[in-house]
Amino acid sequence: MFRIMYYQPCIPPNTGNAIRIAANTGCELHLIEPLGFTMTDTQVKRAGLDYHEMANVTVHPDLQTAWDRLKPERVFAFSSHATRFHTDVEYQAGDVLLFGPEPTGLPDDVLNDMHITEQLRIPMLPDRRSMNLANATSVALYEAWRQYGFEGAV
Repeated sequence: MFRIMYYQPCIPPNTGNAIRIAANTGCELHLIEPLGFTMTDTQVKRAGLDYHEMANVTVHPDLQTAWDRLKPERVFAFSSHATRFHTDVEYQAGDVLLFGPEPTGLPDDVLNDMHITEQLRIPMLPDRRSMNLANATSVALYEAWRQYGFEGAV
């Protein structure tokens, strides 16, 4: 399946919601430290409900460690500054969908990392800053999964 990666997430409920997304889609969720909370934070637990045990979540101490462990062939970095839409990609199993921290998005050094295959955007009206992180994850991930015919879903 696909892999969701959050680079230094800051808002606990968004990560809790991502845990639910991962559990409900069979995707892996990879979190890159530092996190703006602890995984025992009640807001993370509340948003993730009882899905924590059903989700495959890995916390990495830094981005390089994540790259070394995942050895991704393709990484799509989501940015409101990208020009290509998330729907313009033919996704493949194992693809990494990379999202940045809520207040700022991915920093330039991450967007320009050699592992990034392409930067993608989710369309929205002009003069809007960004979507909620968990919502953006859902939009992108469900497009990728749709292309796979929602394999494994009921």
